Amino acid sequence: MTRIEQAFATVKAQKRAAFIPFIMGYDPDLETSRKIISALPEAGADIIEIGMPFSEPMADGVVIQAAGLRALKAGANVAGVIELVRDFRKNNNKTPIILMGYFNPIYRYGTEKFCNDAVAAGVDGVIIVDLPPEEESEIRPYLTATNLNLIRLIAPTSGNERISLLAASASGFIYYISVAGITGDKSAENNSLKGQIENIRKYSKLPIAVGFGIKARQQVQDISEFADAVVVGSALVDTIHKADDKVAAATSFISSLARKN
Repeated sequence: MTRIEQAFATVKAQKRAAFIPFIMGYDPDLETSRKIISALPEAGADIIEIGMPFSEPMADGVVIQAAGLRALKAGANVAGVIELVRDFRKNNNKTPIILMGYFNPIYRYGTEKFCNDAVAAGVDGVIIVDLPPEEESEIRPYLTATNLNLIRLIAPTSGNERISLLAASASGFIYYISVAGITGDKSAENNSLKGQIENIRKYSKLPIAVGFGIKARQQVQDISEFADAVVVGSALVDTIHKADDKVAAATSFISSLARKN
């Protein structure tokens, strides 16, 4: 089993959904970011999603945009974020790591080099926000060669034909965007999510994670009833930014959302 498969098998056996926190690599700086990532599994993270900052993040709301700018100011780049994962793996070879970002920095880094370096460091999958299936030929051979999972985003506006295409090119798990728009812009509404997740299951047997607009423990509990994983990003990033003790704030916030009781 891959680390991602093992993580989902574990939570399924425990009859719960996986909890996936998102943080921006290097926010607010390298050392703090390293400490936060190391603390996430103990706090309740089953899978960790790390952002690769980009100067033109079209899918991100103001909170994630600001985090990306802080990270870039702190010296973040693709190589640095990969190195964060390498550091994490010195003490944790179990928790899956997903990198989330945009194709431009990956392309400039070199798509083959990116896949090789990411896997060598211990990355399990990538979410490339602005790379549709029609334009993935530049990186697909290297994803396949390294067994690096490509997690696909599916939006509320995706029709069944599009869902089928996205599901066919996905691996690891599928990330369902619970609201139409940018990260942190709205709160997720539970009333229609269940039906949307059930529809996606017609096209894929992969686990389905739900993210965007999830901020509260009750939302996590509700969505866990029908989804395989819940992703919390903007609310966590904002909590970290506003805190004096950023590591303690991150772990406390995650524990409050991910607690199993």
